[in-house]
Amino acid sequence: MNPQAKLIFITSLLMGTTITISSNHWIMAWTGLEINTLAILPLISKSHHPRAIEAATKYFLVQAVASTLVLFSSMTNAWHTGQWDITQLTHPLSCLILTSAIAMKLGLVPFHFWFPEVLQGAPLTTGLILSTAMKLPPMTLLYMTSHSLNPTVLTGLAILSAALGGWMGLNQTQVRKIMAFSSISHLGWMAIIIVYNPKLALLNFYLYTLMTAAVFLTLNSIKVLKLSTLMTTWTKNPTLSATLLLALLSLAGLPPLTGFLPKWLIIQELTKQDMASAAIIISLLSLLGLFFYLRLAYCATITLPPHTTNHMKLWHTNKPTSTWIAILAATSIMLLPISPMITTII
Repeated sequence: MNPQAKLIFITSLLMGTTITISSNHWIMAWTGLEINTLAILPLISKSHHPRAIEAATKYFLVQAVASTLVLFSSMTNAWHTGQWDITQLTHPLSCLILTSAIAMKLGLVPFHFWFPEVLQGAPLTTGLILSTAMKLPPMTLLYMTSHSLNPTVLTGLAILSAALGGWMGLNQTQVRKIMAFSSISHLGWMAIIIVYNPKLALLNFYLYTLMTAAVFLTLNSIKVLKLSTLMTTWTKNPTLSATLLLALLSLAGLPPLTGFLPKWLIIQELTKQDMASAAIIISLLSLLGLFFYLRLAYCATITLPPHTTNHMKLWHTNKPTSTWIAILAATSIMLLPISPMITTII
């Protein structure tokens, strides 16, 4: 892709995100979401492969429907209350439509169907943007309207997302689809707590972004798209493979790694809200995700599964690893000791 065109698209992404997260008016928020959608489409389809074109088409159609629902929700609320302010969403029907629209934009169950297919058709770097930066504007809208949303609906969506995100990822062999179902499962954790403690949901999103960025950039560095090639990459860069192992375990939420922090705080908050049963259910469902994280980690390390592989081992190269990968990997593994400071902030 032309560097000038890529610069325009990245700038548009930043501008669209900034407009949405800094706006108080529904029309401005909708405008930012539309700019984001149009800017990411060329990045998805830049390889001109039929699968990439299909992914871009699916993404455009789903996001257009979701943006239309956001606009319809805000117009319904303005019709009944006379308010276009995002924080003044009070009409019950508008709240329900907005919840559906945001769930569609984020990829929550039952509106998740587009996300694994789009991520599978996109390059790894674009997949990283789709999994992290493109979810920030909808999460911001969810944060600003959290006091008006129905807790029962969001809890149902969250438990379904955690269940289906873990269940559907079990038999996947494509790394990008595994990361897509991982994202759906993590979004379930954010959705269940957004009504009770919005700051904690944002903290979960930030830490999820940190860990996902470390995993995606590592996979992009060692050029891995499926499990069969991941099995032989340890010969190329053993240190990076070991770091990937720890980053994946952190995504799974195992102590004493960073990923344990948001799950620990969310379970604690749910218990305070007399939702111990929901906390137990979503904690047990996260064990489904732990399986495919462990399978990825198992394939990423020196220990190969006990069957033959058709892929030849890669030569060890001395190509230096990006500094960003080192920084992201270190923070995605070792932030748990600062949890007392984080709990005082939120």
